[in-house]
Amino acid sequence: MIKSMTGFGRSEVGNEERKITVEMKSVNHRYCDISIKLPKKLSFFEAGIRNLLKQYIGRGKVDVYITYEDYTENNVCVKYNSDLAREYYVNLQKISEEFGVENDIRVSSLSRYPEVFTLEEQTIDEDSLWKFVEEAVNNAAKAFVETRIAEGENLKADINLKLKGMLELVDFIEERSPQILAEYRNKLLTKVAELLGDTKVDESILLTEVTVYADKICVDEEAVRLRSHIDNMTNTLNDSDSIGRKLDFIAQEMNREANTILSKVSDIEISNKAIDLKTEIEKVREQIQNIE
Repeated sequence: MIKSMTGFGRSEVGNEERKITVEMKSVNHRYCDISIKLPKKLSFFEAGIRNLLKQYIGRGKVDVYITYEDYTENNVCVKYNSDLAREYYVNLQKISEEFGVENDIRVSSLSRYPEVFTLEEQTIDEDSLWKFVEEAVNNAAKAFVETRIAEGENLKADINLKLKGMLELVDFIEERSPQILAEYRNKLLTKVAELLGDTKVDESILLTEVTVYADKICVDEEAVRLRSHIDNMTNTLNDSDSIGRKLDFIAQEMNREANTILSKVSDIEISNKAIDLKTEIEKVREQIQNIE
């Protein structure tokens, strides 16, 4: 199904030990460009998160924000360096003996010497934490895709409506084209009558002139190709893959045919319809820029 390149998704997963929040938003982009901002503690998961998101995203500039809160009280421990404390004590005792002063060292004061006590973060269970992160990212990505699909359906409906209007314009051009030839023949006969009066003119000469003019202004091939492109775009809108690039290419071909019609025909009515056709094609191209 068709997806927009703009979307938003949010997920929050938590328990008594931790909470992870994931927010995603995207805008149009020619390629798939994923930017991830996450805490340093989760930085080693970045490649895994990126690979996970690529399962949901084909195109678009996507910004992902991840926050992490750790509620555990036992995630750090105190490490006592007994060898270093002994070194401090022995040297303090030497100072007392050397200078004949009282050794008034206490446990509380000794413990404040550098590196006697240090705080160490306990080893993280990466597998358990990754499952937690994976769940949050998956949930956010699913919500993100849902908003893209919803917006994509709106784009599809709008484009289909414009394609229907374009078919009506092509219908008019095809119906009007034969009338131009009849009008040109009548004008030609009138002009000849004005110039030559009652003098008869060889019908073959008139026929040749009309045939040359018909070949010059004929837009049958362009109209047929336009119908083919419109049908192709309509069918493509029902595909499930990323279709934005393909739709853009079809729209370019449609615009080429409209330009050719506009350059061939001098009839004001067809020219106006060709301009309307180009306007609708441009509107479709603008919408296509939002499609993944």
